[in-house]
Amino acid sequence: MRFIRPVYLFIALGAAIDLRAADPVAAPGAFSPDALSAAFARDLASHFNLEGDFQVEITRPWVPEHQVANDWTVEITEYPTAPASQMLVRCQVRDASGTQAATILLHAALWRDAWAVHLPITSGDLFDASRLEVRRCDFLKEHEILPTSVGDETYMFSRAVPVGRMLTWHDIARHPLVKRGDLVECTAQEGMLTINMKALALESGVKGDTITVRNPESRREFSAQVTEENHVQVQF
Repeated sequence: MRFIRPVYLFIALGAAIDLRAADPVAAPGAFSPDALSAAFARDLASHFNLEGDFQVEITRPWVPEHQVANDWTVEITEYPTAPASQMLVRCQVRDASGTQAATILLHAALWRDAWAVHLPITSGDLFDASRLEVRRCDFLKEHEILPTSVGDETYMFSRAVPVGRMLTWHDIARHPLVKRGDLVECTAQEGMLTINMKALALESGVKGDTITVRNPESRREFSAQVTEENHVQVQF
């Protein structure tokens, strides 16, 4: 199963979130570009549910019309459609004297651990982390690379990959535990009653897939869930 990678569009209207409305916190202190960038990073990371070290910096400093007091808060009123290296946000900065609107261009990075090839990989091999090494990468620049949170015995390498290259989503595939045409063990269970029999797999499937199998004797076809290598289970 693959994670859904976002399509990087530029700007769309989003719901407004006040950083302090849901859970009031202490005032962030003196207003500065760094403090504003940190507030944007927290809000955007929460809004997009980002994993990793998300960093933003203001590309062009915003100069407020009047000095911002220490009790300021910021509310993003228009979010980008998806996180990207360059993002435009519209916001409102509030303090005791009132509200100031701003449109601010941000540069962003999302640092996470990713897989790089350490030893040669051959197509069809089972996923083997010992052939790989970990590198820190910006996932907003490298959209196709594979994070280290993905990769176990349920995957296989779908093509040969040379040493030194970053591993991508195109380089792996789920390892089928059942292959079409194989005769597999089938367990049918209803309450305390369990029946074991042989069945012909009419489809290939990875762990958790529901596939169609056939009883070789009765020729009856039914659905079963792949549970392990050459084994399926029917739940009534």
